[in-house]
Amino acid sequence: MTTQKKPSPEALANLTEANVGTRAELLPEEEAMRGSGMEKVAAEVILAESEERTVNADPDDAQGGHRQSSDTADLP
Repeated sequence: MTTQKKPSPEALANLTEANVGTRAELLPEEEAMRGSGMEKVAAEVILAESEERTVNADPDDAQGGHRQSSDTADLP
């Protein structure tokens, strides 16, 4: 799933050909894309968006934050 948000130049700069090539190997649910020529493009988009979430993490996003149990647990 993509967000359609354009990744920052920093996020795009962190992509490598090796990462894109590996991600371009289709997952079972992506098999319909095989032979379309879009495998590499899809891989670049997915990896760039993932990198964007890493580089510019949203502290309010439950999936984007790295929290410790002490951040959410009631302390005595």
